[in-house]
Amino acid sequence: MFDTMTVTKAAAGLFGTFLVLLLAKWGADVLYSSDSHHAEASYIIETESSGESADGEEVVFEEILAAADPEKGAKVFRKCTACHKLEDGANGTGPYLYAIVDRPVATAKGFTGYSASMQAHGGNWTPEALDAFLTRPSSYISGTSMSFAGLKKPQDRADLIAYLQTIGN
Repeated sequence: MFDTMTVTKAAAGLFGTFLVLLLAKWGADVLYSSDSHHAEASYIIETESSGESADGEEVVFEEILAAADPEKGAKVFRKCTACHKLEDGANGTGPYLYAIVDRPVATAKGFTGYSASMQAHGGNWTPEALDAFLTRPSSYISGTSMSFAGLKKPQDRADLIAYLQTIGN
């Protein structure tokens, strides 16, 4: 019927195929793991906010800022790190944000990339001005070279501003 060599070859082929399939499954699990719950591995979909709370009352920015959490603001700041740095004088694609709160607009030392509209805007980066700018930069200062779409959630903006207040102020 079958000699031992034929049975051994058939068994080796079967077990070898099984081993290759197990290794492929293991490799796919490692590469495409869905067990990750890290913020870097997910997409955040922001929805439009009307500036009102769930019960229809107008939200007052000063109240939100007073209750803001700088630690949460540090997490929101991750969105800014592609262009901005927090170290004094360390400009990137955008100006450094060290001591930005209450600093005059368009005055970061050594940064030459300000748009004409940003330079002409004037004023200081007060918490209220930062809130308005971070809502949608292109709407607050038309012609700004900052291409960021903005932060829709008032709480995210307040947390970020509270965090920035702790940096150099």
